[in-house]
Amino acid sequence: MRSPGHARQPSFPHMKRLIVNADDFGMTAGVNRAVIDAFRNGIVTSTSLMATGEALTDALRAADRCPGLRVGCHVVLLEGAPLLGPADIPRLASSDGRFRRRFGGFVKAALTGQLPAREIARETSAQIRKLQQAGIPVSHLDTHKHAHVFPEIFRPVLRAAAECGVKAVRNPFEPIEVMGFADVVTSPALASRLAPVRMLRVFAAEFRRAVREHGLVTTDGTVGITLTGFMSANRFDRLLARLPEGTWELVCHPAYEDEEWRRLGPRPGSGHAELEVVASSEAARKVEAYGIELISYADLICVEQRAAA
Repeated sequence: MRSPGHARQPSFPHMKRLIVNADDFGMTAGVNRAVIDAFRNGIVTSTSLMATGEALTDALRAADRCPGLRVGCHVVLLEGAPLLGPADIPRLASSDGRFRRRFGGFVKAALTGQLPAREIARETSAQIRKLQQAGIPVSHLDTHKHAHVFPEIFRPVLRAAAECGVKAVRNPFEPIEVMGFADVVTSPALASRLAPVRMLRVFAAEFRRAVREHGLVTTDGTVGITLTGFMSANRFDRLLARLPEGTWELVCHPAYEDEEWRRLGPRPGSGHAELEVVASSEAARKVEAYGIELISYADLICVEQRAAA
């Protein structure tokens, strides 16, 4: 099993493999500290960095001190401000020069052809290249709020990733079997979240075809999407117990909930709860007990390249 905080060559002897990726690196200083602590002391193997994040400079310094931490690009296409100006992305950004704030409005615009693919690709490329120019060897790509779950978004995002030399991308589709009946029926909020997760799987096959067409690699899917904001040690244990064979990603959002974090509006208590789970030695013991191998996106790329040679 991976020694916390240290890179190693992947062996892949297990039938179950797990990338534990911490999203929102660069959002706040409290998020940055939480990600580093979860890498050094827990099970986080990769993180994705927001090129538009308010604490980007702090995150770059933190990443430099943790060479074993694999860093991807957390592409932001809603909430916050883009890197490009209104002349470059006049329809992706609102009239005030900022992204759409609400996910529902973003989805409606995407599905009705109001978000030109060329604008999505331009902004995605700008965010990736900003990190690369800062010295980050971007290992993978994902999107804020899993925006690339829709074909209208993942097609230009994948094209931009390939053009920027990024080799891996998050598979944003969650296997339904990881959510047990007991977890869902005891939480109406979880039950309401599970329905759209199931419906969105209609795009999963098309996504995998597009990944192959662009020469990228991905996992069999992502777990923890439904549990975002509802994670606990018991739910984490049950998720591991139900994890199917294959290579999966666990998405998490650890954070020290400082004033800056609360001002941005994340769910109160969720950042600390997820940090307690993924930064613990108990989580590492549970992963090992279930016969799961921890890997990073860099490991996945390495093995896929060897298999294709």
